[in-house]
Amino acid sequence: MISQVTIENFKRFKAPTEFVLKPEGVTFLAGGNNSGKSTLLQALAVWEFARSVIEVNKGKAALLDSSSGQGVGVSAEEFSPVVLPNLKHLWSNLKVANGAGGGYTLRIRCDWQTVTNPPTDRHLEFGFALANDRLFLKRTTSNLAPGDSIPRMAYLPPFAGITPHEERMSPAARKRWMGRGLAGAVLRNLLYDFWDQNGKAQEQARGLNGRIPKSERAKILKNDSWEQLLQVLEEVFKTGLSVNPFNELYHTTINVAAWDGQLANKKFQKKPGAPKKDLMVEGSGFLQWLSVYALALNKELDVLLLDEPDAHLHPTLQGYLIHKLGQLARENRKQVLLATHSTTILSETKVEQIFRMEDRDYLIDEGGRVRLFEGLGSQYAPRLDQLKRCRRLFLHDGPSDLEILQAWAKTLGHTWPDNLVCWKYTKEKDAREILFAELRAEIHGLQAISLQDRDDYRFTDTKENLTFASPSLFQKGLGLRRWRRRNIENYLLHPAAIARAAGKTEQDIREFLQTVHGLSVTMNFKDSNCPQTLANTDGKEIITKNTRSVTVEFGVDYKKIAEAMFPEEIPDDVKTLLQQLVDLCKL
Repeated sequence: MISQVTIENFKRFKAPTEFVLKPEGVTFLAGGNNSGKSTLLQALAVWEFARSVIEVNKGKAALLDSSSGQGVGVSAEEFSPVVLPNLKHLWSNLKVANGAGGGYTLRIRCDWQTVTNPPTDRHLEFGFALANDRLFLKRTTSNLAPGDSIPRMAYLPPFAGITPHEERMSPAARKRWMGRGLAGAVLRNLLYDFWDQNGKAQEQARGLNGRIPKSERAKILKNDSWEQLLQVLEEVFKTGLSVNPFNELYHTTINVAAWDGQLANKKFQKKPGAPKKDLMVEGSGFLQWLSVYALALNKELDVLLLDEPDAHLHPTLQGYLIHKLGQLARENRKQVLLATHSTTILSETKVEQIFRMEDRDYLIDEGGRVRLFEGLGSQYAPRLDQLKRCRRLFLHDGPSDLEILQAWAKTLGHTWPDNLVCWKYTKEKDAREILFAELRAEIHGLQAISLQDRDDYRFTDTKENLTFASPSLFQKGLGLRRWRRRNIENYLLHPAAIARAAGKTEQDIREFLQTVHGLSVTMNFKDSNCPQTLANTDGKEIITKNTRSVTVEFGVDYKKIAEAMFPEEIPDDVKTLLQQLVDLCKL
């Protein structure tokens, strides 16, 4: 994967500029407007375009160290990686005057390591010249040898451009639409390819009896891009996709429809009476997610260049998309370069994955993250601006935790404080203290409560007021809190509430918990000093994560259970925490 990019005379980077990157996983390109995030991604898209043009016209041998010869010319109409008023806009200050190297004054170089053992450093640079409105590109330097692999990249701008009808397109036509910033115009083509490949894989796996063996079916479910995409859409949006066969002899457009589904007999199926709707009428968040994730599943690509893929997405979906992209990058050894202004994303990811464009380097500590947020400005850091105004902060483990707490607060008659900034932050105690110290250095009078699941810490380490260390309340302004039970979902394991949410009898739920999970809930469920067996139970596993979880078996999620609880059923620890939040916001 790409370990270094060097750009000269391209857009805002006039002098030779180097970007040293981490070759695997997700890198978050962060910085203010005009810091170069999109420019870096577009430079790589132009490099990929040059590679494909030279390889198609002259063969892969033209990219090797030993090759020589003239460049390849393309017209403005043939130039597809990014949309421009004219090709002069590729050059810094629009100056394309001849210089050293026969007029090839714009240069883009990529360095990477081969996957051989031992790995070998490789580089490939392209130069660009403009003459008579025709762009010439050539390999200017390379150390490639025969047989070396070259990373394949794809650039995806924010979602736009979906049309009522989409024709079957060639790869070149698709790249042109993507380069224009109209990824929606080729979305159906990409989905059709996945669906078609899936059909061929199933056909190949069928035995003589016309059935697919279980082992082969399992392989397809695990490795096939179409199956992986469907699984994620079912999980996140409760939505399925249908594709119509395409025959080029009498079909002109590709038809892909979305439909609302539900889990029935452990299979995801279309809801009875639910219509099939063309993709065009779906929400922008769904389409943004679909385009990004479909591109990420493309097995032919090594490097994904994503420009603000969080656009149109709710913060919860932003976090889930980043989680899934990271998972794909790890499992398929992909590199993802992702430009973002989202403080939600930048606050929740590891600092060592954040590349600050102004410094051309990765962050090394929490102080760098806070300084980055300050530099983003009020347009992109509304949470920081709000924090400066109200000076009250609640650090929590995730959006689901917050939804559960807010549901309980409503049931108990607490008005959720409107002067409280809620910030997901999954780091451990020490990291939270560092983050708080950096924030407080900028925001005088800041006060906070930090809440975490207990996980594997001992039950007896957490006191009834949810403190777990010797410092007194709000020492240094930060009140550290930890649940007495293993996690917040543990407090949802009330059979009567689950029964109401699921439309079942309480006895049904008790038998399920006892038989499937070995859990017997007693009368003192709500007590802070509940039995340690209950306190140590992994509620997250029982409610949502297990293959026989409450969500899977009864079709109810954590929020519905929380909303179904009566005031007298809500555990004492929850009431303690909610009162502390109310008191915090009165200070």
